[in-house]
Amino acid sequence: MMKSRYRNIAMAVAAAWFGMALTSVQAREAAQLPDRAAGVPSAQTETNPAGQHEGTAAQGATAASAAHQADGAFMQVPGVYRQRIGNLRVTALLDGFLPLPFGTAKGIDAKSLEAALRQAHVPRMGDGIQTAVNVFLVERGDRRMLVDTGAGTCFGQTTGKLTDALKSAGIDPATVTDVLLTHAHPDHVCGLLRPDGTEAYPKATVWIPDAEAAYWLNARNAETLPEEFKKAFFEASAALAPYVKDGRMQRVKGSHAGGKPTEVLPGVRMVAANGHTPGHVGWLMDDRLLLWGDIVHFHAVQFARPQVYLVFDSNAPAAIASRKRLFAEAARHDWWVGGAHLPFPGLGHVVPYGKKSYHWVRGEFSPLP
Repeated sequence: MMKSRYRNIAMAVAAAWFGMALTSVQAREAAQLPDRAAGVPSAQTETNPAGQHEGTAAQGATAASAAHQADGAFMQVPGVYRQRIGNLRVTALLDGFLPLPFGTAKGIDAKSLEAALRQAHVPRMGDGIQTAVNVFLVERGDRRMLVDTGAGTCFGQTTGKLTDALKSAGIDPATVTDVLLTHAHPDHVCGLLRPDGTEAYPKATVWIPDAEAAYWLNARNAETLPEEFKKAFFEASAALAPYVKDGRMQRVKGSHAGGKPTEVLPGVRMVAANGHTPGHVGWLMDDRLLLWGDIVHFHAVQFARPQVYLVFDSNAPAAIASRKRLFAEAARHDWWVGGAHLPFPGLGHVVPYGKKSYHWVRGEFSPLP
């Protein structure tokens, strides 16, 4: 009973900080960021090389089309990147970007943080740090498995581009067989719904860690939050609710820190990664690819300094321990890694750098075999 109570308190604290940070992000976005045409936000600087370029309207174009071209001539196309890993066909999909406030990074002084970000040439976004929101589609045999679903309509116009990316990749959402959730923060689950509130993946089974479902699907837990922080809670629970009602949500137990991963589908195992939230997990595919959700937010800092954590981690010591453990395992097994908040496409490898630090080596653009 005490363990359950502690877990709920920890989740409430995490949700409160998460709501505060991202509500302030939305407010700054509305005040500072210009309107953008549909597609990946123009803050993106290093994703798909096939971006459009500035130019004048063709002779004879209507005034409306000329105005549209003038508005959207300098923008990125939807972010899609494909990688074959053994028998897996992996498609990285860019949902967009969020500006994480500088104050969300803890365990590092402001001067060192600024220096690391500057050295890695991490772009600013408004008055925050540009942070990608990546989603991964893994195909094998007759299964199409989507790991997380992006932010949907929950965080404004710089995210929610997953539908565009899927369309660009030629993927019909109705053909997705499984959605594997790393955790239930809104930037990972709000994309379960279309803008009209209907299910975005009408034929998919949604797999969720039991600890996440237990928190986000219990409305009483919102009572522990200040009024201004309840929005994030209800957005997440609303995104999950239709799949619960339809009987297409599977709650997966097990996968405690240091325990044996839980197999949910052939070759697909749920790996403990708790700390960011108590039920946070990664998904290990064919012992070749680890999709680790929010193990890393600040790539310029946390590989070299795994002890740096986020203010809205529900349990900072556990988050740090999970990060160190998964860094070590990924390096030892030479796994491919995919991260929700690594620079798009978010695929690469973790390699040791000294005794207690690591280095991120992003995968190189390669033709498909």
